[in-house]
Amino acid sequence: MGFVKTQKELDRYYGLGVRTFPGAKMMGVIFSAEPGITARLLPPPLEQADAPGGLIFIAEYPKTNLGPGYREAALFIRCKYRGEAGSHCLSMPITSEPRMHNGRDVFGFPKKLANIHLERTGAQAHGWVERYGIRFVEMEVTLSGSLPEMPPMGPTFLFKAMPRIDLAPGFDGPVLLASQKTEIRPHRVEIGTAKLTLRPSEHDPWVEIGKPDVVAAFCLESDNTMLPGTILGEVDPDLFLPHYFKMTDFHAGDSLGVTS
Repeated sequence: MGFVKTQKELDRYYGLGVRTFPGAKMMGVIFSAEPGITARLLPPPLEQADAPGGLIFIAEYPKTNLGPGYREAALFIRCKYRGEAGSHCLSMPITSEPRMHNGRDVFGFPKKLANIHLERTGAQAHGWVERYGIRFVEMEVTLSGSLPEMPPMGPTFLFKAMPRIDLAPGFDGPVLLASQKTEIRPHRVEIGTAKLTLRPSEHDPWVEIGKPDVVAAFCLESDNTMLPGTILGEVDPDLFLPHYFKMTDFHAGDSLGVTS
């Protein structure tokens, strides 16, 4: 396992074909939101969903076909592209640095390292995500029923881009719009109610989705498979630029006392 991979190592990596997450444990909420809020958060050419809202989850993956397990959370908002309904990921905290590359560089998910907690006791589940000492999302779920499967979510629409090396505004190369789907094969799906708390955070502004109305809460155990994605085309780099920086913590001369 040196700096330069052998052909055998490359064949093993690319031969995986998909990313698998057996025995995943997930809790989350499906929410509705004000149309104007979610529309503003969508990079063009994505459009507001017919039923504005989204999904928040906190998950534990005991193992993967890429290596040891880890915990992850995410904030998705519903959208559509050329009439096809799907979701866009605004944020994806993660506990494992080695798993950053797969989600962020390969697929375009906005991953950042975080502390993530997930626990289940009987009909109660509790989870939270914390960065810089701020617990910016917290969920308490009370379970009361079950479903045979999760409602279909459609594809996730993602963006891939490389910032310019000369530090000028824009990107080296095109900004690509992509589509990717994840298959969730549940062993058990439980539903109930939830208390969702969002707290202000400069670097993780989940509070920007307003005061979402929790439609349903869930806990599930499943085998998940991330399928290969598809490039849909190039998008306007100038329109995407303000949306790019959710991929990283935004600092603009902060340590020098410079205000942006």
